Amino acid sequence: MAVANVFSMKSFRKELWFTVPSRRGFINITPQVEDCLRESGISEGIALVNAMHITASVFINDDERGLHQDLDLWLEKLAPHEPVARYRHNTGEDNADAHLKRSIMGREAVVAVTNGMLDFGPWEQIFYGEFDGRRKKRVLVKIIGE
Repeated sequence: MAVANVFSMKSFRKELWFTVPSRRGFINITPQVEDCLRESGISEGIALVNAMHITASVFINDDERGLHQDLDLWLEKLAPHEPVARYRHNTGEDNADAHLKRSIMGREAVVAVTNGMLDFGPWEQIFYGEFDGRRKKRVLVKIIGE
């Protein structure tokens, strides 16, 4: 006897926009993603959150001020902005370092959705990382489930 699958998957999409006034910065976007989850009506599934710009990142980590300062200093040591002439990409732009920082920090975060909530481990939060700021950029939130 065959059992019918009555699974009805939903899909939700929303863009969040951010403008970081400085060249680099980190923003905790967990509250905005939680708002998207509530708006979606999805209680079981996954949430994909990704930066839609090649010089920005979305990542999961602790919301601890010292950690963010350490991340910023570490990234700047790995891919310093100055001198801009060191990079082949900087021909009219000065953001080669931002591309490298994004490569290290990643493009997206995927979080399980359980009982209508983001299913985090202890201290986990979602962050938008900006490495070439001072202009409006977007983050895509895509939630799939039931």
